[in-house]
Formats: sequence, C-alpha cells, structure tokens
Amino acid sequence: MDMKSMPEPLYMTNRGMAYVGDALELLSGLPDESVDLIFTSPPFALQRQKAYGNVGQEVYIEWLLEFAAAAQRVLRRAGSFVLDLGGAYCSGRPVRSLHNYRFVLKMCDELGWNLAGEFFWHNPARLPSPAEWVTRRKIRAKDAVNTLWWFSRTDFPKADITRVLVPYSKKMKLLLQNPETYYLPKKRPSGHVISHHFAEDRGGAIPSNLLQFSNTESNSAYLRGCRHVGTEGHPARFPAKLPEFFIRFLTDEEDTVLDIFAGSNTTGAVAESLGRRWMAFELEQSYLASSIFRFIDVSTNSEAATLYYQLLDKSQRGIRIPSTNSQGCLFEDGNSPA
Repeated sequence: MDMKSMPEPLYMTNRGMAYVGDALELLSGLPDESVDLIFTSPPFALQRQKAYGNVGQEVYIEWLLEFAAAAQRVLRRAGSFVLDLGGAYCSGRPVRSLHNYRFVLKMCDELGWNLAGEFFWHNPARLPSPAEWVTRRKIRAKDAVNTLWWFSRTDFPKADITRVLVPYSKKMKLLLQNPETYYLPKKRPSGHVISHHFAEDRGGAIPSNLLQFSNTESNSAYLRGCRHVGTEGHPARFPAKLPEFFIRFLTDEEDTVLDIFAGSNTTGAVAESLGRRWMAFELEQSYLASSIFRFIDVSTNSEAATLYYQLLDKSQRGIRIPSTNSQGCLFEDGNSPA
C-alpha cells in the first residue's frame, strides 16, 4: 500500500498505524481500493452534547454521508463497511427519530451502496434510557439494542459465516449424539425440508443477526492504564467481541481493517490480535494516546507504558509500540478470542 501522501502516524505496532486527524482528510490520503473492512462507530446523533463530540440530528445525515462517500473509494470491491449506529428520540418527545433510517436509504439510493445485512447488538447491561421516558414517566421500554448496518460495494462481498460459528445448544448436542431419537428427515408444515444433513456436526451453529455482548468493562488493561497515568478513558467504548465478530466474518489474515472513528482503538487491537493489518483515525489525540494501553499492559510493563503514553500525549509522533497482544487480544473480560 502506497502511504506516501499520509501524515506521520501517532504510533505504530507490528501490524497497524494510528493517526490523529479528521477522518475525511485522512481518507483522502489513502490509495483507491486499499482497505478490506471499515468497521466503526461514529458519534451518535444525540440531543445532548457528549464529551467525545457528537453532531446534532438536524445535520447528522449529511455529515455522516460525507464519510461514507469517501470510504467507498478506499474500500476494495469485495470489501465491507460496517457501521454501529444507535437510535435516538426526538427532542422533548417520546417518539423515535428516523435519522438512522433516512441515512440508510440515502446510502443505497444516492451513493450506490448495497445493504448486505443488518445486525442487532443487544447489551443486557445497558442503563435505562432515555431517563425521562423510561425511569421517570415510565412510558417507554429501555433502549438496549444498537443496529449494525453492513454495507457492501457488490452483491457478493467477501464473507464466511463458518468463521464465527457459535456453540450448539444442549438439545442440538443430544441430537448429534443420537439423531434417530430426536428427528426424522422430512418436510415440515412450514415448507422447510429437514434433510439427513441436519444431523452432521459442523463444529458449531450458524449465528443469528442478534449479537449479545455485555459492555461492562471496569478493570481492563486499557482502563488500568488510564487510571495509572491519571487520564479519563473514552466514554463510549464498545466491547472487543463486537469488532472481533465482523473481522473474523468478513476478512482474511493480512487483510486491512480501518476504523475512521477509532476512539480508544478497540478495533485496531482486535485486528492485530487476529493477524490483520489495521489503521485507526481519531480526531482527539488524548483518546488515541491512551489507546496504547490496549497494546502495553501497565500491570506487567508499567515503566514502558507510562513513558510511551507521555511521549504520545506531548505530540511526539512516529513512535513504534512493541505490541504485546499480537497473539491474543486484550479483551475487556481478559479472555483471548474464542
């Protein structure tokens, strides 16, 4: 990949580069068709301003479409663009804003993207919101699901669902052990045909488009590092298992993954752990500087982690981080990838 027109990254690891700057400007420096997957979560169109910088609903659609158009050029033909896009309520009213649906329609009708699929991330630990309608007046259910829109340039983007199989249910395990007892190949009343292949053990079940990952990190390596140097962690982090699912599903090893609203760079850390190349774009240097704690754990290398953070926080660029998670991702729950 020819990166001559890109500025110097804030830091580099074995497989990735983290850049401070406006994502539109940084995207313009990338070569055509140089990225295999863009996975990102933009600031949501909320009514109240957040510390990480969000755009109001009145301009949100056109603002986000600018990034989508720029992303289209750098994405390979078989690549995917996955967007974690939360919903919102209209200001002062207990009715939903339609901005996220209008965005999807414009993506396809005006920019020519294909909607390859939609996934729903359910966070069972999410606090009740919006408070006015849920906890005070008690006239709405709590909002616990984000939609992840999967866009592609072609009808057949690279994808392999067998890379993200989930464990079989107890009943399915029993069926696989003794299929004659539990089912008979035949046509069901619904019209579905259940063949003898149904009883073959394929290593796991095909996942649904409902992804349930709690977002409850409290003592991860990243947060321990932030506390160690006295800085605040990014307030809108998603769990590492979310990008892990799509990176496994939609890319091969050595493919390039890009997060254009990187925040604390969860996506980059997961991509590195899975043998992918990655790039991270983030407007706020302080968030990107502290993201090195996803690669160096203060619990095992406090002196080095502190030194690297201090250099990055003072705007020194081009620093190479000796990544410690190239063989196993530092997930929020401390586990390696499944």
